[in-house]
Amino acid sequence: MNDNTNKVMSAREAVRRFIQDGDELIIGNYTVGTCTELIYEICRQNKKNFTLYSQSGILDVDIMVNAGCVDRLVTTYVMRSGGKAGGGAVERALQAGTIEMEDYTNFNYNARLVAGMHGMTFIQVLEGVMATDLFRKRGFMGEDKYRVIKCPYTGKEILTVPAVNPDVCIVHVQRADKYGNAQYWGALGSVAAAALCSKRIIVSCEEIVEHDVVRQSPHFTIIPAFRVNAVVEVPWGAHPTEVLGHYNRDQFFYGMFTKANTRADTVKAWMDEWVYGCSDREAYIDRYAARFGMGMLDRLRARSFYSAPANYGAAFTSAWDESGRERSMGLTLEEIEQRLAEKGMLYE
Repeated sequence: MNDNTNKVMSAREAVRRFIQDGDELIIGNYTVGTCTELIYEICRQNKKNFTLYSQSGILDVDIMVNAGCVDRLVTTYVMRSGGKAGGGAVERALQAGTIEMEDYTNFNYNARLVAGMHGMTFIQVLEGVMATDLFRKRGFMGEDKYRVIKCPYTGKEILTVPAVNPDVCIVHVQRADKYGNAQYWGALGSVAAAALCSKRIIVSCEEIVEHDVVRQSPHFTIIPAFRVNAVVEVPWGAHPTEVLGHYNRDQFFYGMFTKANTRADTVKAWMDEWVYGCSDREAYIDRYAARFGMGMLDRLRARSFYSAPANYGAAFTSAWDESGRERSMGLTLEEIEQRLAEKGMLYE
């Protein structure tokens, strides 16, 4: 299916148009290349009451919880470094009772996305988790976190998890065209499934490229244009996380956030400076350069390492030749229909 709608817009417009208070929101990226600028913009617009899905919450989830955006969290991991005494925003919110959390294994979390992506309502998972507190302890999902059912084929009791279809996915990729064909390479994790199980998708990317570039490397397209609602070009849009082929993780800046995040007052100052105090990613990078110098960022830029090109050539790209005739029969569509009609084989 083709979609030739130009979907390029700013992060501000994309978040305003496609993310609503109370949405089920999923962060598509998994540990690397996080859609940081989209997350910052959600915080700037003071979006609220999300049920947030994140396979591996580190900086991204804590920022949104610090901003008061999240009521409920479904995850497999949150970096609560420092434990209960200094575990960051999620730990503080759990202790204060301002957030509810449902915890899954990586496999079970991904299974829910895959089921949603394929239009299923549930999916079977490995029953070993029934021996753990992940199965025994239920949060806001209650009985719907896991269900044990009887297999209609064997009669055996099997463990299932429900499919998930979040309202919107936010995801960062290396490149996309203006229509929304999103290309990503590197550690994939659950990125594709997180996007494709969602009802709406906002893609941010390091660069917008011509459609011909996408056509020349179709194996990198993990999200097709017809599923995408908005495309946001935002260089350094995943900083301080890494984007393969563009820049490495900024360990210094990451550490600065982690230290600030151990206390509510210090992380508020950090958020005021780096999230609310920057109108967009360009302003954020300008502030970074003013504080630390562009040399800090330049040292993170990736050195080129290209893969070998693949030959996607074919004798022709359509079953119809340049004169509109089907190649094997040499007939136009009208002539084919006429022949079928004469034989009584044409059905309206």
